[in-house]
Amino acid sequence: MADTNELYSEALARFGELQDAAAADLREPTTMMLATADADGRPSVRTMLLKRFDEQGFVFFTNSHSRKGRDLEENPHASLCFFWQSLMEQVRVEGSVVPISAEESDSYWETRARDSQLGAWASQQSDPLEDRELLEHDVSKYQAKFLNQPVPRPPHWFGYRVIPERIEFWKSGWHRLHERVLYEKTTESWTKTRLYP
Repeated sequence: MADTNELYSEALARFGELQDAAAADLREPTTMMLATADADGRPSVRTMLLKRFDEQGFVFFTNSHSRKGRDLEENPHASLCFFWQSLMEQVRVEGSVVPISAEESDSYWETRARDSQLGAWASQQSDPLEDRELLEHDVSKYQAKFLNQPVPRPPHWFGYRVIPERIEFWKSGWHRLHERVLYEKTTESWTKTRLYP
């Protein structure tokens, strides 16, 4: 029987190979659906970009005041779904969610385009917007505020890490007899199981 850490490493390597293969045909091979739920269990899903993954988990960045940020504050669990149509393959990741360190968030923030940094300051993400001109005015306000200096990271904007508990691979099959393989973390180890389509 394979070492359970090896099974987790195997799942991550398989995910990386699929993402690399998808990059040949897709503009954004890191596109994923992020599903969260509030304290009452009401689900919400949206498209996001995965910024990195490793043994610690899958990382994305957002405004913590947004709906997804509020959901994660109330219910720190999420599901990710990657679907690469050119490959007809899908990966689902489920797990708990934790904020990453300020240092990690700062490091990624510094790689963002300046206009995107200013937009993160100006946008009150998920709140009602009476007029588009208000948003454009706020962008201009922050352009002036940070003129001729680096744009600092807003304290409410940071990264989250999904710590996998389940990673499922799905590959389209003949007559819908798809191939499904589940890597799952139990209380003590990782397991690998083939599932019915």
